[in-house]
Amino acid sequence: MSLDGWNRVLVLGGIRSGKSEFAESLVADAATVRYVATAAGDDDAEWAARLAAHRARRPAGWSTEETASDPRRLADVISAARPDETLLVDDLGGWVTVLLDPAHQPADDTVTIDELITAVRGCAARLVLVSPEVGLSLVPTTPLGRAFTDALGVVNRAVAGVCDVVLLVVAGQPCQLKPATAPALSTATEVTEVTAAGAAVPATGATVPTQAGPVVAAVPTPVSPPVTTPLPPAGSAYAAPTPTIVDPVAAGGPAVEPGLELPMPDEYAGPQAVERLATLDVPGRGFGVLEQVVSFAAGTQGTSTPQPWRSVRVLLLHGDHQGGAAAGTRPGESGRRADQARAGQGVLARLAAESAAGLQVIEAPTAAPIEHEPALTAEQIESALSYGWQLAEEAADAGVQLLVLAACGAGTEAAAAAVLAATAGAEAPAVLARVINESGEFDDASWMIRCAAIRDALHRTRGIARDAKEVLAQLGGGDIAVATGVLLGATARRTPVLLDGPVGVAAALVSRDLAGQARHWCLLADDGGQPAVRLAADVLGLTPLAQLKLDLGEGANALTVLPLLRSALTLAAALPSRPDRTAGAGPDDNGPSDIGLDDGSLDDGGSPQADEAPESDVESEPDFREPEPEGPGPTSTQPAPADHSGSRAG
Repeated sequence: MSLDGWNRVLVLGGIRSGKSEFAESLVADAATVRYVATAAGDDDAEWAARLAAHRARRPAGWSTEETASDPRRLADVISAARPDETLLVDDLGGWVTVLLDPAHQPADDTVTIDELITAVRGCAARLVLVSPEVGLSLVPTTPLGRAFTDALGVVNRAVAGVCDVVLLVVAGQPCQLKPATAPALSTATEVTEVTAAGAAVPATGATVPTQAGPVVAAVPTPVSPPVTTPLPPAGSAYAAPTPTIVDPVAAGGPAVEPGLELPMPDEYAGPQAVERLATLDVPGRGFGVLEQVVSFAAGTQGTSTPQPWRSVRVLLLHGDHQGGAAAGTRPGESGRRADQARAGQGVLARLAAESAAGLQVIEAPTAAPIEHEPALTAEQIESALSYGWQLAEEAADAGVQLLVLAACGAGTEAAAAAVLAATAGAEAPAVLARVINESGEFDDASWMIRCAAIRDALHRTRGIARDAKEVLAQLGGGDIAVATGVLLGATARRTPVLLDGPVGVAAALVSRDLAGQARHWCLLADDGGQPAVRLAADVLGLTPLAQLKLDLGEGANALTVLPLLRSALTLAAALPSRPDRTAGAGPDDNGPSDIGLDDGSLDDGGSPQADEAPESDVESEPDFREPEPEGPGPTSTQPAPADHSGSRAG
C-alpha cells in the first residue's frame, strides 16, 4: 500500500488480522528501519514462538530496540528519532501490558500515556505504530482484563488523534479510518487548535491529558481544526504489492498540465460592488484603495455585496533548500519556526489565533543545491503539485473561505528569485533581498553566495526548456511546488488566496503558466519591501494593498493586514445607502424627475406628461465661463470651487 503525505500512521487490527505484516509492508522500501519491540518475554512457550516468528520475519538490515524493561522509555525513543529515520512500533498492546504489570507499580500511568502522545505528536521521523483493536470484543469478566481494555482504548484514541493516517486491518484487508472524508484518502491529520493564548490543544473527540495540562477551550472559529500534514521526504518510497490508496487529483481530478481550464471570478460583480460603494452612507470620500478588496471579494464570491471572510486557514509550508541558496541561515532555524507553529507559539500562530484562523503546517521535501543539480525529481514535483491541489480541496470541503500562504524554509528567498529569473527574465542581484544575520546586520558575503548559486543554476539549466514543471524541478523545490498546487486547487474550487512573500508570488508566476486564471484569485497583502515580490506583483498585475514594509515572516504579514480587509468588507456589506443616493442615480437625483411637468399634472394614465413638456421649460446646464482675473496678469486657469453642499464625491 502506498500512503502519500503521511508522517505518523496507526495500524489497528484484531488478533491474527495481519496488522503487523501490513505495517511492515508500509516501510518495506525504507533505507533503514528501527523496529521497536514493546512486548516482554515470557515463559509461555506459545508466546515465545510468536515473538520468534516476528523476529524471523524482519529483514536483516533492520535494527531492533526493546522497551519492555521500562515502558516510559518508548516516549524517549520516539522523541529522539531523527528526520531521516523510520520507526516501527509493534505493538501498543504489549506496551500497555507492561505498563499495567504490577512489577512497574506504583506508576503514574496517565502521565506515561501523556508522554507517549506528546512524543508521537512531535516525532520527526517516519513513524508506524501497531496496536490491537479490542473494543469490538465482549467486556472482560476480570478486573485486570477490564483495566487492560480500558487503558488500551484510551491509548488508541489518543494516538489516533495525533496520527496522520489510521487504518484498521480486518482479515488481512486494510480499511482507512482517518481521514474519514472521501475521497481524500492520502492526507492526514494531526489536529491541534491554536487558542487565544497561543497554546496548542488536541482537537479529538476524547479528552486526553496533555503535557501542558488540561485541555482548554479553543478560539471559536467556523473553520475545521488546523492540521499538520507532511509530504514524503526526498528520496523516500513506501510501496508494497497491496491495494494502493491513490491521490484524488491523480485518480479523478484533472491532470496538472499547462492549459488547465479553471474558473474566473465574476466579471460583473466586482464593478457593481465598486459602483455600490459610491451610494453608501459614508461621511468622507469612502474606501480609498480598499475598494480593490471589495471588488476582489465581490468577484470571487459572485455578488455585489461580498461578505467578510470568517473562515480562514493558514498553510505554512516548511521546506528547506540546500546549498548556496541557504547561505547565511542558521541551521535548524526554519524547523524551529515550524515547531513553534505546531505548538501554537511564535508570530504566525499568535496572529492566526487573533484572527481565529486555522493553522496547518505542511512539510515539503528538502530541495537539493540548485547550483549543482535539480531541486527535485519530476516525480516529486508531480506529487507535490497534486498534494497542494488536494490541500486546497480539503480546505474548500471544510468551508474555508480564504487561504493564506505562508512559508518558513531556509533558502526560500533565493529559490523564489531563481524562479523569477527563469520566468520573468529578472537578474538575480536585482530581485534578491539582502541577507540580515542574527545580529541585525547586513551579511553581504552570504548575499553574494546566494546570487552566485542562482547564477550557476541558471547557467546549468540554460539548455533546458523553461516550462512550468521544469522550472519547479530545476529551481523551485518542494515548497514552491506545493504552493503552486494550492493555487491551482484553490482556483478550481473558487477559493481566494492571500499572498505576501517570495514563495507565494513565485508559485503564482508558475501557476500562471499552467492556468492563467489562477492569478485572478490571488490578493497581495504587502510586498514587505522585497524586490522579488514587487517585480512579481508587477508581472502578475497584482497591486499590494498596503505598503507597511513588514518583515514578520511570510504569511504573518498577510495576517497583520487581514483585520483591515475584513473591516472594509464588513462596512461595505452592512452600511446602508444615503437617503439621497441610489446606485446609478446622479448626484442631484432625489426621486422622480419633474422635468417637463406642468404643475405636477398627470395624464389620464397616471404618468407624467414628459412628452408634452415645452422645450423652454427644460432647464439647461449653464456654460462654463472663465473667471475674471483679480488684477494685472494672466487669467487664472483654476476652476471655480465646486459646491459640495448637496452631495459627496462619488
